[in-house]
Amino acid sequence: MSAVPQAAAQTGPEKAKPKGSRPWVAPTVLLGLLVLWELAVQAFHIPRYLLPAPSAVFQTLWTERQTMLSHTMVTLSESLAGFAVGNLVAIGLAIAFVENKTVEQTVYPLAVAIRTVPIIAIVPILTLLLGTDWQPKVAIAALITFFPTLVDMLKGLTSPQRELLELAHVIHASRWYVLWSIRLPASLPYLFAALRTAATSAVLGAIVAEWIGAQKGIGYVIVLATYQFRGDLLYAAIFVAAAMAMLLFLLVGLCERWIVRWENKSAIGRG
Repeated sequence: MSAVPQAAAQTGPEKAKPKGSRPWVAPTVLLGLLVLWELAVQAFHIPRYLLPAPSAVFQTLWTERQTMLSHTMVTLSESLAGFAVGNLVAIGLAIAFVENKTVEQTVYPLAVAIRTVPIIAIVPILTLLLGTDWQPKVAIAALITFFPTLVDMLKGLTSPQRELLELAHVIHASRWYVLWSIRLPASLPYLFAALRTAATSAVLGAIVAEWIGAQKGIGYVIVLATYQFRGDLLYAAIFVAAAMAMLLFLLVGLCERWIVRWENKSAIGRG
């Protein structure tokens, strides 16, 4: 490997590894909260439609497992499609911004303006334009993931040190070489930080879009359970949505550990 890519690998933000990590703490705290929740519902005789006990929620998850699975697969497919579309467009635009300042000055303010509009206000518009099938759900999931990735990717692409870029200019490196060997490696930590947020946001966007005109999906189940005063089904749907978002978050983290190998090697070298 040449000196230029090696130096590019050092430009990303360093990760602080916590000392004395205790992976059992979070599950223990979660279990304790569930126990307290169960005891509080039983002790104060809280109606199920207001606050169902965790045992009732898990029972509903089991009895309605086939229905919940079918709705989960719908929301998951919409979330993944929106995640892919939104992030690919964001990455492509970020590269275009770095390569052409005119494009950045023209398109970036428009992207900021779109981001200022609340998602809940855009959902009815896209539903009218695209119908009530999967299209508006994917569009909302893509839209909600697009802007954070665009901002972080642009920051990552412009993060290499000026001396490194000047060195590439001195050796007459092509723009493609600078992009592929300097800018992209430097942008990976920023990109994956955005992708972790985008993974959970895509699920949120798909669920919010399912609140209007949908006949399937976790968002539809949430609306249905609310109108039917079925607290156990409502909380079961919320549990499934949270589990789905957490799963996507962890998958992005695994991809980061696999792809950003150079960062792990630099950490070992510092140790």
